[in-house]
Amino acid sequence: MKNKVLFVVSLLFGLMMINSGLNKFLNYMPMPVVPEAAGNLMFAFVQSGWLFPFVALAEIIGGALFITNRFRALGAIVILPITVGILLFNVVLAPSGIILAVILFAINIWVIVENRNNYLPMIHVSE
Repeated sequence: MKNKVLFVVSLLFGLMMINSGLNKFLNYMPMPVVPEAAGNLMFAFVQSGWLFPFVALAEIIGGALFITNRFRALGAIVILPITVGILLFNVVLAPSGIILAVILFAINIWVIVENRNNYLPMIHVSE
């Protein structure tokens, strides 16, 4: 049962990330109304020329990896900086979206905890 719930949550989370990344390229969903400081930050990201496409690619790739059972642990690590950014953005600049940001961050952390055994070889110290 737990695996089925994890799969459904991972599928929805991954699809949300892929949708968000594709929207950065295709602009098919309107941007929500945000406070001026948040809008200025988003404008600066777009004007950088490279940051917005980089984040979009990370969302698309990480979201696709997050959906698959085999690569979910890698997808969770790829998406982690994105969810931390979403959380901090909403805490500092746009508190109206804090609930969704916390949910996304919690799902990401849950998947990382569930896959902790996949990360242990990376931190194993050989003598």
